[in-house]
Amino acid sequence: MSVADEQGFGLAKESKKPNWYAVQVGSGCEMRVKVNLEQRIRTFDVSDRILQVQIPKTPTVKVRKDGTRQHSEEKVFPGYVLVQMVMDDNAWQVVKNTPNVINFVGFEKKKSIGRGRGHVEPQPLSSQEVERIFRQTQEQEAVVKFDMAVGDRILVLSGLFKDFEGEVVEISPERGKLKALLSIFGRDTPVELEFNQVEKQS
Repeated sequence: MSVADEQGFGLAKESKKPNWYAVQVGSGCEMRVKVNLEQRIRTFDVSDRILQVQIPKTPTVKVRKDGTRQHSEEKVFPGYVLVQMVMDDNAWQVVKNTPNVINFVGFEKKKSIGRGRGHVEPQPLSSQEVERIFRQTQEQEAVVKFDMAVGDRILVLSGLFKDFEGEVVEISPERGKLKALLSIFGRDTPVELEFNQVEKQS
């Protein structure tokens, strides 16, 4: 099966060697595009030209209000997938016509006649960019994220200051602690607390 019946644009620069390209996709559709594109690669038998489809992610740890930790991953470039491919008109069509794909990242070529947007000529990522992106996903330690921010009102659940209310003034994710101003003897006093000692007030 081929995509010869799908009209091509005649790319100005066809590449003989594989490069990585950034492809803009619909918001929240990154995984759907990856799955659909991998299916299309098999259907149109272009696995020799479209080699990999990646969604770079870094590890994150979200600390819930009760102090439990949820391990997950966060997309490095929301709204984009990276495709390693040998660029030719046929491979370009397979990627471009995948549902929820908006366009390749590249240079827009103005139309010679008429109005409207011109054709975008895909621009490969540099080897330095690719190395930096994938090194970041492999080496970065999990980012700890708290469901709390400076300025939030909190209630202390345990410890010496149990049942005191206050306002968060500083958060130290790497230490799992925060600093809050509590009203003690009628004066705002900064107190350091463990994250699981407090509850965010709505």
